[in-house]
Amino acid sequence: MKIIIINGPNLNLLGVREKSVYGNKSFEDYLKELKLKHSDLDLEYYQSNVEGELINKLHEVGFSYDGIILNAGAYTHTSVAISDAVAAIKTPVVEVHISNIHAREEYRHLSLITANCAGMITGFGLKGYEMALYYLKDC
Repeated sequence: MKIIIINGPNLNLLGVREKSVYGNKSFEDYLKELKLKHSDLDLEYYQSNVEGELINKLHEVGFSYDGIILNAGAYTHTSVAISDAVAAIKTPVVEVHISNIHAREEYRHLSLITANCAGMITGFGLKGYEMALYYLKDC
């Protein structure tokens, strides 16, 4: 089973930025743990701070992979283009957010992406990515 995790803007700074919100661990360290624990999966990772690059990656993998875990970061709340890209592909997408977007600033409460995803996992820290993996494995 081939699954990709796609992270959006500023998620390259996990472990460094706002540790009280995002924790102390880099995503690369967390990914190593996920790959060890889920060695039965072909698990890939992609991160970009650029909206168009995220869209290009969704288009690239959205017809051939078994699952996509997407944390679009701040683009979650602003990008009709990413939402349209998710709607256009066939691969199931699970939206993940490390923090609870509903417990943060009001402008973060709305996700433009969720309606085109299988579901959203929010507020469980990095563990949310693994929760999404379990869902995709059961699809």
